[in-house]
Amino acid sequence: MSGIYIHIPFCKQACFYCDFHFSTTLKKKAALIACLIKEIEIRKEELQDTLIETIYFGGGTPSLLTISELQSIIKSIYQHYKVAEHPEITLEANPDDLSEAVILELAKSPVNRLSIGVQSFFEDDLKQMNRAHNAKEAMNCLSLATEHFDNITVDLIYGIPNMSVEKWKQNLQTVFDFGIHHISSYALTVEPNTALDSFIKNGKYPTLDEALAKEHFDVLVDETSKNGFVHYEISNFGKPAYFSKHNTSYWQGKKYLGIGPSAHSYNKTHRSWNVANNGKYIAALKQNKLPSELELLSVSDQFNEYIMTGMRTIWGISLDFVEANFGSSYVSQLLAMSEKFIDQELLVLKDGKITTTAKGKFLADGLASELFILN
Repeated sequence: MSGIYIHIPFCKQACFYCDFHFSTTLKKKAALIACLIKEIEIRKEELQDTLIETIYFGGGTPSLLTISELQSIIKSIYQHYKVAEHPEITLEANPDDLSEAVILELAKSPVNRLSIGVQSFFEDDLKQMNRAHNAKEAMNCLSLATEHFDNITVDLIYGIPNMSVEKWKQNLQTVFDFGIHHISSYALTVEPNTALDSFIKNGKYPTLDEALAKEHFDVLVDETSKNGFVHYEISNFGKPAYFSKHNTSYWQGKKYLGIGPSAHSYNKTHRSWNVANNGKYIAALKQNKLPSELELLSVSDQFNEYIMTGMRTIWGISLDFVEANFGSSYVSQLLAMSEKFIDQELLVLKDGKITTTAKGKFLADGLASELFILN
């Protein structure tokens, strides 16, 4: 099984914290969609030996596309790839785009999962992040969306300066009250060259507090558990049968194809990525060229990739998998490097698998990097 990711690089406005590739002008939208469809066709041989189980529209803001534009991209995938009978098709959407008319149209389309970027239900938080929607629109869109979609995930951001624990709990409770079955939640982070980075450096925004983010994370883990969610990946919480199939395929090392400017692809031995420039992407595809770079992954690279993704999930790192795919020497090194973290009760070795403890979850990425084998 494999997945296809389609990057839609358009937004109404720039969120202060975002470092993803996007444009706030829609002037090239029609040309870019035509090139997305062309790239889908050009690259069809890359996944001919596998079934497409998931299709994911990310961005950017994919909900800026019309239903007919979405349909044309999905139709192209069906024309050129073998698609599972009931694929998971996810659309990332902003609340201000999800009017009742749009939701009704989406409910009739092949899209069967919505990823709604709420981030917070409080007006002051949304203004601080320069989100395009307001708190009322967030509530209204969830009221409408839950009438027509069962499979919905909501994005929330924690670690926002001046957000009290009580306020964070209210954000979570609002999601629970809507009967949402999946939450993706991330700490507010400062990425280089973003507006947030500039504001903090110039004293226009408070410095982020890691202790506050850790406190919010602990609340997130506790409250989702009380409400029947499984913490199956560091930033993702889902009720049984509602885990993201698309993102899970990333974490379990399955092949995926990334379509669109800045999109990444992976086939276990190679990683590639498209140019993060709409104009250059369009110009290349008009000449039937792929505007991408390719990286051959060494055995150590492949091992490190497995460690990074496995460490973030409940499935952990399987010693049997490491033995079968990388050899006994990698198992020995892994066990030796893990020992001190097991002693510190950050990792646990059980049933042939290494996973993070409750204490180690928040540190998962750092722990993974400590277990990497350098080329």
